[in-house]
Amino acid sequence: MYVAVKGGEAAIANAHRLLADKRRGDRNLPAMTVDQIVSQLALAVDRVMAEASLYDPELAGLAVKQARGDMIEAIFLLRAYRTTLPRFGYSVPIDTADMAVQRRVSATYKDLPGGQLLGPTFDYTHRLLDPSLLEDEVVEPANVREGNAEHAMRVSDILAGEGLIETDGDMPEDHIPGDLTREPMEFPMPRDLRLQSLARGDEGFLLALAYSTQRGYGRNHPFVGEIRIGCVEIELEVPELGFAVSIGDIQVTECQMVNQFKGSAKAPPQFTRGYGLVFGQSERKAMAMSLVDRALRASEFGEDVVAPAQDEEFVISHADNVQATGFVEHLKLPHYVDFQAELVLVRKMRADFDAMNASESEWMSDAAE
Repeated sequence: MYVAVKGGEAAIANAHRLLADKRRGDRNLPAMTVDQIVSQLALAVDRVMAEASLYDPELAGLAVKQARGDMIEAIFLLRAYRTTLPRFGYSVPIDTADMAVQRRVSATYKDLPGGQLLGPTFDYTHRLLDPSLLEDEVVEPANVREGNAEHAMRVSDILAGEGLIETDGDMPEDHIPGDLTREPMEFPMPRDLRLQSLARGDEGFLLALAYSTQRGYGRNHPFVGEIRIGCVEIELEVPELGFAVSIGDIQVTECQMVNQFKGSAKAPPQFTRGYGLVFGQSERKAMAMSLVDRALRASEFGEDVVAPAQDEEFVISHADNVQATGFVEHLKLPHYVDFQAELVLVRKMRADFDAMNASESEWMSDAAE
């Protein structure tokens, strides 16, 4: 067992005070409020909500502030808070065709029915630092087009109309979606649970895997069928009422990736799908998720599993940054007893090695004489 370090509790308490001091920073500057973080660092807040699996911008902003901008620490904080909340039901599956679209682009059709909608994006910026942001300058309001209540047709619907793409994840009527937060992880994993895991997986890890599929480590030749960002209505079925009631709106990002498939003995040549859906404006994550989703479907199409991104157990077991943080950061906690045991072992092995070399050297000397 570990021997407590004298004064350890006092040191820990002071470390907490030092952390609070560093978090506050220069007292000559106004303290950053949670409202400011939610409003002006919205993409950071969206990532925290997505990977913590909890849609609450205010709490996510609080986590970002408490973590001093450390995204994974903020995700850890919000995920831990999530485990304290009661579970009182499951919402009705959202229909992204009913989304109030804020951004909608396709890389497959120029003249997209309903039009392309760039929305707020870095895609066409010059990636040059803007010195004007050093000051609080007046920002002109953007032009906003009046929306309408029409459904925005998906690109996949266009391809499906010609029979050129696989069906959209049809499931048996009696299928009950799994719940990754309630069920132990087992492999092979059904696609609905895989998508849950990917949706709250680490963006950087999934991005690296998605990139690997583009460089030959997987059978992906993708096109962005469509990315759409907007608000969707969340409904909850109330047994006492017998129908679903609206409980609010959330912002989500959806990506449908279109991939080539040469066909098989059972299926004709057609396009296949990769799918990504995450909280907030997180299109890089949604794209990476959709690429990895398609890579993980290799066995469905009789493709050889030869790349890391196609290995379900490897991907799912390492995608969660909260678990990864726990395994990596526990190494800096006390391991004195373990290390002392290793130290004794290495010293003994080193002594045996030196003795063996000395004996061999003595034997060779005797043989030479």
